[in-house]
Amino acid sequence: MARVIIDIPNRVDFRTSIDVRITDLNYAAHLANNAVLGLAHELRMKFLAEFDASENEFFGVGLIMTDAAIVYKSQGYYGDTLDAEISCEIVSSVGFELFYRLKNAESGKEVARIKTGMVCFDYKANKIAKLPEEFRDALERLS
Repeated sequence: MARVIIDIPNRVDFRTSIDVRITDLNYAAHLANNAVLGLAHELRMKFLAEFDASENEFFGVGLIMTDAAIVYKSQGYYGDTLDAEISCEIVSSVGFELFYRLKNAESGKEVARIKTGMVCFDYKANKIAKLPEEFRDALERLS
């Protein structure tokens, strides 16, 4: 079976950190696979907050996640602080991809790479919406 490969863009649009909580562990006492996607969700919300936006209020539209991929690089444990980097790539007139790199803050060892596909959505009309120009402009200002 072919392995998933996530190539992280060279540009970093957002940096923050997040702690591994006790509820993020599995039966083997390390970071659980389902928790990694939950961490990505929290990080995405922090990234969107930089634009004074959220998944429900994204420059006049909403956001839905259309796909997700995770590549595990090493284990994370309770109490670890993870340094997180997010890169955003606009891939169409209606959406973008977010790339996340999680590293152990103490050792610098990469823990995981994540990619989520995001599409703009008009919940009132119940259909996909155009990517707001305001987001394109705001993202460009980050570079």
